Amino acid sequence: MTISDSLALGRRGLLGLGAAGAATLLAGAPADARPRGGKVLAKGMEVPWGLAFLPNGDALVSERMSGRVYRVRRGGGRRLVGRIPTRAEGEGGLLGLAVHPRFAQGRNWVYAYVTTATDNRIVRMRFRNNRLGKPRVVLAGIPRSSVHNGGRLMFGPGGMLFASTGDAGDTRLAQDRHSLGGKILRMTPRGKVPKKNPFGNYTWSYGHRNVQGLAIDARGRFWATEFGQNRFDELNRIVKGGNYGWPVVEGRGGRYRNPFAVWTTAECSPSGLAVAKGWAYVGALRGRALWAVKLNGRRRGRRVRFLGGRFGRIRTVERAPDGSLWITTSNRDGRGTPGPNDDRVIRIRV
Repeated sequence: MTISDSLALGRRGLLGLGAAGAATLLAGAPADARPRGGKVLAKGMEVPWGLAFLPNGDALVSERMSGRVYRVRRGGGRRLVGRIPTRAEGEGGLLGLAVHPRFAQGRNWVYAYVTTATDNRIVRMRFRNNRLGKPRVVLAGIPRSSVHNGGRLMFGPGGMLFASTGDAGDTRLAQDRHSLGGKILRMTPRGKVPKKNPFGNYTWSYGHRNVQGLAIDARGRFWATEFGQNRFDELNRIVKGGNYGWPVVEGRGGRYRNPFAVWTTAECSPSGLAVAKGWAYVGALRGRALWAVKLNGRRRGRRVRFLGGRFGRIRTVERAPDGSLWITTSNRDGRGTPGPNDDRVIRIRV
């Protein structure tokens, strides 16, 4: 299969949204990767960016430009639960969300990555009675710019919080292990530096340009998507202390950690990332698609393109507690062509 693998959809599209439960199966697509069925859970949103699941399967979804946070029900529909002050300039604003892994045991904290007038920062809020409380700072001082702000949050092994940051347009930051820019950061839920971090600070990996997708697979491997500049976008396997080469290397080459898979920047512009059934699912903005990359076995690294052009720019991909994938569109961000129902939150099955 070539780099331009494209499995075109029929008029009704993969999700068959014109008829309840209908799905158009894609001939030639691997059965274990192919999305099936689907449902629009929320529409008319303004650039939904972060998405984090609550214990009952509902999700909190952030709007980048407005700072609003909605509770999107697993059966469909949304409800406003709060608004987080932000400075939405360029690619900044209210970005990633995460829910404390012990939320159901009373640790009812919601975390957000937000752009302010002076920096990017991570804050946390209590979530009670369907309302977000006042933000409290977890980590401040992350470099901000109109571009390359990173922004994804994820809780990982040991209850540690991971955050992806961009180089904020200053490529020198990525190779500076003491800078918070161009990194994947690891911290405790209260924002402290864990003892086992490789450099005695927040840096877990470095040499990144702009990471916007984080996921951990069933084997405990850590994955991230990264925007290239003019040549290659990347899916990387992240290791403790790894140097991923930016700005010296874009794509494969040199003495740095090589990406697991690459695309041309016209094909992808990868943002959200989720792992299910041995495949990494990558939301493509410029590529206007959902890519699946096989992570294991004889054909590891194989890439398959789904939903080509059907929903426009795909920003976020997250795996729900029931095993389905929730995706968000990003057609109202000034770089897409919004339809009458954009932007949307959509559930698909894999």
